[in-house]
Amino acid sequence: MEYKHIVHGFEPVYDENSRILILGSLPSVRSREQCFYYGHPQNRFWRLIADLRGEAIPSSTDEKKELLIRNRIAVWDVIAECDIMGSSDAAIRNVVPTDIRPILDNTDISCIFVNGAAAGRIYEKYHKPLTFRDAVRLPSTSPANAAFSFERLLAHWSCINDHL
Repeated sequence: MEYKHIVHGFEPVYDENSRILILGSLPSVRSREQCFYYGHPQNRFWRLIADLRGEAIPSSTDEKKELLIRNRIAVWDVIAECDIMGSSDAAIRNVVPTDIRPILDNTDISCIFVNGAAAGRIYEKYHKPLTFRDAVRLPSTSPANAAFSFERLLAHWSCINDHL
């Protein structure tokens, strides 16, 4: 497998009522194929958000967007483009960050969360110096994070409810 240059292919999800921002690193191969966030069938993001908000797990892209907007959750990524091998966050290099300031300027985001260690590192390096805002690092919902059971993820991620 070799490195490929990837340009993030889809827009953030948010509206003026969004209160929290969840940032991933970069869409996986499966997510890029589906042109939407957390597209790998074993990624636990959608089940997690649905459980935390007491809702049904969405299946279509429209249902996922509606779940986020209805619950005042904004979603985007910290990377606009980079070189990557497969979907591994460990294989990311030559990062060009996204510009999250338009989201922050057009909403009343009370808290920024990052989904996983790689998103956290990239946020700290590129975004925090521009936004002057801390981000809460949450364990990754990726299937690669096998150390966290769904129940353990749910316990860590439940803090988002305090900000909605």
